[in-house]
Amino acid sequence: MLSSKEPVSTAVPTPAPAVSMLRKIRPMVRLPSEPELSQIPAEDVRMLRQLLESPVECVIDPSYDDPAIEQEHLRFFASHHDALYITLASGTPEVGQPLDDAALANDDSGVDLLGATRIPAWEDERQMFLRFNFARLKVMQIVRANRGKRLTVEQTRELARWERFVCEIRSEVVRANLPLVLAMSKRTRITGVDFADLISEGNLALLRSVDKFDSSRGFKFSTYACRAILKSFSRVAARTARYRGYFPTEFDPTLEKSDYVEQKRTGFEGECVAELKHILARNLAKLNDVEERVIRARFALDDIDALDPRAKTLEQVGEMIGVTKERVRQIQNKALQKLKSALEDNLLSS
Repeated sequence: MLSSKEPVSTAVPTPAPAVSMLRKIRPMVRLPSEPELSQIPAEDVRMLRQLLESPVECVIDPSYDDPAIEQEHLRFFASHHDALYITLASGTPEVGQPLDDAALANDDSGVDLLGATRIPAWEDERQMFLRFNFARLKVMQIVRANRGKRLTVEQTRELARWERFVCEIRSEVVRANLPLVLAMSKRTRITGVDFADLISEGNLALLRSVDKFDSSRGFKFSTYACRAILKSFSRVAARTARYRGYFPTEFDPTLEKSDYVEQKRTGFEGECVAELKHILARNLAKLNDVEERVIRARFALDDIDALDPRAKTLEQVGEMIGVTKERVRQIQNKALQKLKSALEDNLLSS
């Protein structure tokens, strides 16, 4: 019994957040050996290699637990076992509803900018995604059942069959909704971004939306995809703004490498050479005749204005003055020390 002194709580319990039905596993299976793979078409082998390089995912619908629904999907895919193209609709050419003014007023997906006259009916779209994820579920079941094992030829063929269905339905969905990217690019007010970058980023967002869309939530795919496309536009705009913050000017090959330092160094070297010739001409370093001859010969100072000045080696200078090359090195070092002191006094201190 409740006491009259105890307050009765009237708070409404918060509903639990919806749990995402997206499931993802990393494939840990191996394809058959090369001799056995030769029995599989090369196109299927390439497709399966690409499949096993990334996680396998699918959106699990609660209706898959119903045996009758599962048999219905199996019958559908069995009737298309040789088909390379699965239509989005149920077979009639008059699929969809007219785009009247009332429908456009309540539609925020951007389909009014497509220029089309019809849109897929919601039930047809839902059935398409149910089949799409059912095929992905079969791929996941085969991968999970053979975890850590090597597939047999029959299992490989079955896996390739279901993966072909996945690729075909995904292609059909993308083909039907590809104009949404162009529609959203016309509607957005983002400036300063290259139009091709917007389209490219929007196409990638559309592909990701197909893989993650959950039709059981009751939304149309166009509404879900348009939100994802607009978010991708915002990301590319932020990335472009960040890039321009790092590189405020356009790329110019002529500015890729500046030669300012090289030009300054060349000018400074020219000044030093001119001052050195002045010091040698007036003998401000107080060099004797032998030291002056060694410096001029070793560094080709007499031929400094020639197109190809040739400096003599220590041995050549030694033959000129009748000493060994080791003695020439000693004379050169002593003369260079005198010249360095003279340069510091005359040029560097000015």
